Amino acid sequence: MTKGILFVLLLGLNFSCIEQGKDRLDLSEATILISTEIKEPMRETVGKVLVEEIGKRTTIELSQVDDWSSQTTIALVLQGDSNVFGKKVPSKKDGDNIVVQKEGYRILHEKDGQKNILWIIGADARGVLYGIGKLLRIAETESGQIKIANDMDIVSAPEYPLRGHQFGYRNTANSWDAWTVEQFDQHFREQVLFGANSFENIPFQDPSSSPHFKVDPQEMEVRLSEICEKYDADYWVWTPAPHDLNVPNAHQEGLKEQEAFYARCPRLDGVFVPGGDPGENHPSQLIPYLKDLSVVLKKYHPDAGIWVSLQGFNEEKVSYFFEYLKTDNPDWLKGLVYGPSSPPIEVERELLPKKYLHRFYPDITHTVRCHYPVERWDQAFALTLGREPCNPQPLQYTKLFHKDIGYTDGFITYSDGSHDDVNKVVWSQLGWDSKQDVHGIIFEYCQFFFGPKVAEEATKGIFALEQNWVGPALDNEVITTTLALWQKMETQYPELADNWRWQQLVMRAYYDAYIKERLTYEKGLESKAYDVLAKANTIGTGKAINDALVYLEKADTELVAQNLKQKVFDYAEALFNSIGAQTSVSKYNARSAERGAILDFIDYPLNNRWWLEDEFEKVKKLPTEKEKLARLDFIRTYEFPGEGSFYDNISSADAKHVTSETDDAIDYLWENDGVSRKRLSTQLFQFSPTLEYDGLDAEANYLIRVSGYGEALLRANGQRLKPTKYEKGFEQFKEFPLPKDLIQEGKLKITFDKPDEEHLNWRKQSRVTDVWILKQ
Repeated sequence: MTKGILFVLLLGLNFSCIEQGKDRLDLSEATILISTEIKEPMRETVGKVLVEEIGKRTTIELSQVDDWSSQTTIALVLQGDSNVFGKKVPSKKDGDNIVVQKEGYRILHEKDGQKNILWIIGADARGVLYGIGKLLRIAETESGQIKIANDMDIVSAPEYPLRGHQFGYRNTANSWDAWTVEQFDQHFREQVLFGANSFENIPFQDPSSSPHFKVDPQEMEVRLSEICEKYDADYWVWTPAPHDLNVPNAHQEGLKEQEAFYARCPRLDGVFVPGGDPGENHPSQLIPYLKDLSVVLKKYHPDAGIWVSLQGFNEEKVSYFFEYLKTDNPDWLKGLVYGPSSPPIEVERELLPKKYLHRFYPDITHTVRCHYPVERWDQAFALTLGREPCNPQPLQYTKLFHKDIGYTDGFITYSDGSHDDVNKVVWSQLGWDSKQDVHGIIFEYCQFFFGPKVAEEATKGIFALEQNWVGPALDNEVITTTLALWQKMETQYPELADNWRWQQLVMRAYYDAYIKERLTYEKGLESKAYDVLAKANTIGTGKAINDALVYLEKADTELVAQNLKQKVFDYAEALFNSIGAQTSVSKYNARSAERGAILDFIDYPLNNRWWLEDEFEKVKKLPTEKEKLARLDFIRTYEFPGEGSFYDNISSADAKHVTSETDDAIDYLWENDGVSRKRLSTQLFQFSPTLEYDGLDAEANYLIRVSGYGEALLRANGQRLKPTKYEKGFEQFKEFPLPKDLIQEGKLKITFDKPDEEHLNWRKQSRVTDVWILKQ
């Protein structure tokens, strides 16, 4: 199915989860009644949330009462209530008892004579709040009015007990370090209303580490704990052990710092200590530290648990850890966390004794150099949007959720900013009910945050943004259509202009469209430069270089689509004002170029002009015209090896013969803060790609050429080949003659064995960037 057809189908879908019709229950004049069995602070919280969130959407301020005299009553009660202010709480349907499971709820419309009661019956106080969240997500609201379907009866409870997100109040995050306590309170509330029950902070931040801090980090650590207590959400912290526990007193100093923090927190439920990333401690040192840490933790928070990950553990460390669990059976450990660079998740689950819980720590915030890369992401986006852009990917993250979640008891996701807001809601809701249709989840997201009038179009717009990233940008017709859809909504709904979620989605539509316009233009200029180089034998190398540069320089002097670029900058300014989003290092003091600084790369070259400029300088220094001509011809034909030959930029979205996906998202060379002058193809790679070819000439001689870095242990149709040339640097070459007897059927599959490089940092490990099949 082509992307254009898919987009048309998306436009034709009705994402509404609400049965539309005239027979509605009007709650505009309802009163709120709350069971006295809901204990404080949650009794105050549930009433306040319902009143305030309805008020924001309707300007109606519902009042709280303690009797049933109103014509319409919203009753917030517990399943265990025998009666509430003299009225029995419904427990049966068609004669059968309804039992709501932990954290679950029932929303029931009941007629009481001429009166209406909307029951929100929670299995516990959390269940009441989750029921309110569902009501707010499905209600039809507008100024002065709130309605729901008549005769509603919804029973729901979460599938996974752990559903949360990391919110590190630190400079690394690209927006949260600019937030106030009130902003965090509202944001945690909204996450809870979509099913989250846990929030993880990263304490011990230096107050001078961020220019954006409005609250001292030590104070915010406590305030976040108080917010979690207010919403009865679990408060977690991510706290690495001292980097080297062999250092004298490191163990004791680590415990001392942690104890001071535990004593300050009114609520603390989980302490996650990563085994690596950061830290290089052997489990023989880490385990005693964790054991002592658990004693300190229980002193202040008896019900809290210690969790650890095996990130970066080699086989020996993994064996040591699980042997310890087997022989010592410690009660101080609550569970194991699976994160990037942990042992395979199915192995962890199999080796982990049943008494311990298994938490998932998925990265839903990054696009490259991360846990989950954007599959076959066009390089134009990888080089400009970078690692932390606004990245709504409901379909992709639904697939990834189902891939591994079954090995776990739930998740607290890794996040470093507000740009992944859609993905958080997708995970929270799938953690509640993994069988949900993600289109319905996104519809409720849009209705809740943008309103019923725009919900259906905005839902289509979010799915369209995801399709912008599917396949080569040059051929992606959806990008233009997506922009048109968001521009239409931008004009129709000016009241959303100050909504930060709206701002970042509209900005993405403009950004993608600008990159496509520039990519088309700059690729065309590069093609014209190559046409000039083809004439070098006639006009001379000096003139060929100068004439080619004239075309290449137009990318910087004759600019395109500046109206689209200006809209991106306008929305970036709006986002900085609304939530402190730091989209530039120089303009908004982003932590670094990798941390959401999309403005700093919006004009990064999308052709090879920087590389060509450097190569031309090298050509000029060659001693003879013959050598200059040969080098220019090599440059011109780098990606165009001629008829009967093949070339692939390994990780490019338009690689025709690559059948593998990127390894752990390490598919984008990062150097010089992202401003590399290397060939674009050199900046994308895989560690061990797979390529497949058909239609080779069985009688011809072929040479396989590989570029990349380090080793390339190449196999052709399963047979390891011997190289005749084996250079290991960037933009150097390895060459392997291809035996004819391997391609008698005209088919070829190339694979690469992984060298033994576990001892190396991933940035130093071997990778492949370009592969040629050259017909001799």
